[in-house]
Amino acid sequence: MDSIKVIDMLRKGIILVVIVAFVVNAANAVEGMWLPIMLKKYNIEQMQAEGFKLSAEDIYDINKASLKDAIVGLVRLSKPFRHFCTGEIVSPEGLVLTNHHCGFGAIQKHSTVENNLLKDGFWAMNKNEELTNEGIGMCLLKRMEDVTAKVLVNIPDGADAYIRDSVIQSNIAIIEEDAIKETHYLAKVKPFFAGNEYYLSVYEIFRDIRLVGAPPSAIGKFGGDTDNWMWPRHTGDFSMFRIYANKDNEPADYNDENIPYKPLMHLPIAIDEIKKDDFTMVMGYPGTTEEYLPSFAINLRANVTNPARIKIRTEVINIMKTGMLTSPEVRIQYSSKVAHKANGWKKRIGENKGLVRLNAIEKKQEQEKLFTDWVNQNEERIKEYGDIFNNYEDLYGQLNEYQFVYAYFNESILGTELIDLAGSYSDLFEYKKESNNEDVEMKIDDLTKKTKNFFKDYHRPTDKKLFVALLSFYYNDVDAKYHPKSFSAIDKKYKGDYEACFINLFEKSMFNNPEKLNNFLNNYSVSKNKKLSSDPVMKLFIESMYVYHNSVSPYLVSIKQDISNLHKTYVKGIRELNSDKIYFPDANSTFRIAYGKVDNYIPSDAVEYKCFTTLQGIMEKDNPDIFDYDVPQRLRDLYKSKNFGEYANSDGTMPVCFTASNHTTGGNSGSPVLNADGHLIGINFDRNWEGTMSDLMYDPEMCRNITLDARYILFIIDKYAGAKHLVNEMTLVKESKQNPQAIKKEKK
Repeated sequence: MDSIKVIDMLRKGIILVVIVAFVVNAANAVEGMWLPIMLKKYNIEQMQAEGFKLSAEDIYDINKASLKDAIVGLVRLSKPFRHFCTGEIVSPEGLVLTNHHCGFGAIQKHSTVENNLLKDGFWAMNKNEELTNEGIGMCLLKRMEDVTAKVLVNIPDGADAYIRDSVIQSNIAIIEEDAIKETHYLAKVKPFFAGNEYYLSVYEIFRDIRLVGAPPSAIGKFGGDTDNWMWPRHTGDFSMFRIYANKDNEPADYNDENIPYKPLMHLPIAIDEIKKDDFTMVMGYPGTTEEYLPSFAINLRANVTNPARIKIRTEVINIMKTGMLTSPEVRIQYSSKVAHKANGWKKRIGENKGLVRLNAIEKKQEQEKLFTDWVNQNEERIKEYGDIFNNYEDLYGQLNEYQFVYAYFNESILGTELIDLAGSYSDLFEYKKESNNEDVEMKIDDLTKKTKNFFKDYHRPTDKKLFVALLSFYYNDVDAKYHPKSFSAIDKKYKGDYEACFINLFEKSMFNNPEKLNNFLNNYSVSKNKKLSSDPVMKLFIESMYVYHNSVSPYLVSIKQDISNLHKTYVKGIRELNSDKIYFPDANSTFRIAYGKVDNYIPSDAVEYKCFTTLQGIMEKDNPDIFDYDVPQRLRDLYKSKNFGEYANSDGTMPVCFTASNHTTGGNSGSPVLNADGHLIGINFDRNWEGTMSDLMYDPEMCRNITLDARYILFIIDKYAGAKHLVNEMTLVKESKQNPQAIKKEKK
């Protein structure tokens, strides 16, 4: 064999090795969000090698009670089914722990200036004091199933993308319907690996959820937006709810006769001291990751959409926070809104920093070069995969402009509360004189409720500033061909003074005036639709939607569909390249398991963050002059007296939070963090800022999930709130490492 052939063979061998190193990290215990039905086949031996003491069946089983039966997904009943947080059942009477920020909206809705639950906290001292929460549901996973073969059946050979998708959607509808016949369950089939596989999830959804307890925001949101996404962290980010069911222990709408749900399983809480390198496992409903994207997509995120959203939200948050300083009422009204805006804003800033630090675009390009070299070794591969990156480049080149407009449209136009409210009234245009009166009355009732809720959390001076600022962003930064018709008056009528134009639109609208809106609704008739359509904010909404649906959306949808079809092929190729490797599917709001260990990390040169924080750190941050760091006096007193009960560390310190190497994302908020015995040791509530790019590219050295220590939760409930009756409901476990079978309970 001549030397050239030898060198060529060696080069090809090196290429494959490097591709594996770049593309696949499945062997790394800390990366991945794994499907519970695949654990026995792929993960359990590795988990046990890392220290896990249970079996795959202890995590997921449909024939007997398992850990999955204690994990709930939080959903909004009025919206399309999607988990927004996770929680865990911690008592035989349906008591649920989740994050304070997951329950924040419910707590805020129950708050008034006179009875400010956000400021003072809330603790139901008996079940009669628990508060109902309209629109919040909790679901339990009953089973999962690989239905790929059923979804992809009967697709005609050579079918185009439209025909193929139509057949797939028809098959999915049949599968979902068959899965829940003669039950009260909900079934959802979702694509995995970019549509190369499909899995069915069947859920039981509970609709009567009551608020049981929440610490004051000075504990539950300690550090506020300043500490959000950061480590070290000292936030007592938890709240408590209870699931109620009917007398048959089944889901029911709220009713005084409903009783606490009796779960198949509840999580015991370990009060042992946690050590560095201890095994940890997170269970829950992570929202979205995109680990297999090409470099073109990373460039779009890092250099187009993230900067746009960061720029707009920076101004929005500043305006809202300025308004919140004017009165306690405005602080209550805008606290949840600021938290929502700030969370995504800060995450995107951290994500961009992480992508730059990892040279993410360059690394993806290196992967793509190596993938291309592999493809070019085989004629069949060239035929199937040879044009992938040229097509990606072309499609993303088209997508960038439309995605930029889309980001501005959502953040500026639809991000304007007044325009969003007007949009909900636009449904009235569907009604004609001959329309069914009952349908019209039902819609008016819905709008009356929505309007009441809207103005409960509305401050006109603040919204006026937001209205002008957001429309100014859209006017100045987006190409004029995507402007609504109302913007033409800026040059013609206002001589370029766009702020004067937007102020006039705001002042002349009835949508910032509750009296005018209520009068309109109380005296509504179809003939008044003409008045509605002439309102300047309604006109702006209609014009903006017209531009979007005619000049942006069709192209956006078409290009994204082409990218989706292309990406399916690319992901198939990645898995084919390393067919003996185990891949985890991207998160898509389905039930997942992640595992790792309690661990430190080094964010920068000469800096190392330890993996634990304590109550001492809260006192070090204490500053009554800063709202987010004003520690409640009772907590100061407890610290001074060292009245920590059985929840303290062996050295007498009171633990608060810890970091671990579990791969998490949005939706994992509220997820249980379990030890090697399957006992609850904390609640996941955040990631470190240096690791927020983990949705796109995971870095095992830097990515950490941030967990609230269960012992701090118990300490706050017991010693701070005096709600020991809630602790007494729970199962506390000491020296849990000696009792690995404690969680096993057979179904009756």
